[in-house]
Amino acid sequence: MEWGIIYGYMGAAFAAIVAGIGSAIGVSIAGQAATGVLAEDPDKFGKVLLMELLPGTQGIYGLVVALMIMLKLGVFGAAADIDTTTGLIMLIGAVPTGVVGLFSAIYQGKVSAAGIQLIGRRGDQSGRALTMSAMVETYAVFAVLISLLVVLV
Repeated sequence: MEWGIIYGYMGAAFAAIVAGIGSAIGVSIAGQAATGVLAEDPDKFGKVLLMELLPGTQGIYGLVVALMIMLKLGVFGAAADIDTTTGLIMLIGAVPTGVVGLFSAIYQGKVSAAGIQLIGRRGDQSGRALTMSAMVETYAVFAVLISLLVVLV
């Protein structure tokens, strides 16, 4: 049995699934707030949609890390010979994106929901609401960078 390949696939799955779960939860939290604002003022759709989409980026980051791992595994070309140590490194490399993606997406969803409420009350404050939500994103970006450095180096 090729344990290296198995560990590599486990890492790819972990990054995509865990970060994706966080994004689904975060987008749901923001979407609930957006629905309330739109019930009062449908003209704010564009502003609240952007705020709702922000927690979805962590799921994209998980997908990117998963694809990078699968490229290294040779899924899209010639099959690579991956030893156990390399497979474990891929699995460990996926952890930052998965775990930080999970939590940052949920908390970004909460910050986005608060920002959506701000937009509902004061539509001219959408830039500030966006900035507050984007601050949470910073840590997800750091995690992706660490994951990619571990997986690709």
